[in-house]
Amino acid sequence: LFIDATPRLPVLFNWTPSLPYRVALLVEDAGELHRGDYVVFAFAGAAQADYPGLRGQPFFKIVRGLPGDAVTVQGRVVAINGVPVGVAKTHAHDRRPLAPIAPTVIPPGYFYVQGTSPDSFDSRYAASGLVRADQVIGRAVPLF
Repeated sequence: LFIDATPRLPVLFNWTPSLPYRVALLVEDAGELHRGDYVVFAFAGAAQADYPGLRGQPFFKIVRGLPGDAVTVQGRVVAINGVPVGVAKTHAHDRRPLAPIAPTVIPPGYFYVQGTSPDSFDSRYAASGLVRADQVIGRAVPLF
């Protein structure tokens, strides 16, 4: 009988350019999330109808908006509480049109998340949308 008592570190690998980090540790008990936290969540946005492979996929993003924050859109510039956080692109890589998120106040139990790359698929887009707290798998601690 062999028992491996070695604890396993939940290591994440980011294969997209959405964030500058490629490797991170997953802290599954996310606790209370704050602006600037890195989170991993299971994708559940409207885009899963057009891209079924996205359903439940883990995404790695930064929390930019919290419950009670105002999301506004002017043209394609998205702002949180009046501070611009990014520009929504007009089309995805496959040339499908991308609509920006609708202006809203982030409701309780939801977060606005975003990557650092202009090509990141995140809350700037209606098809991705806000992330529900129950979608959050944990916080990510970037390593490199």
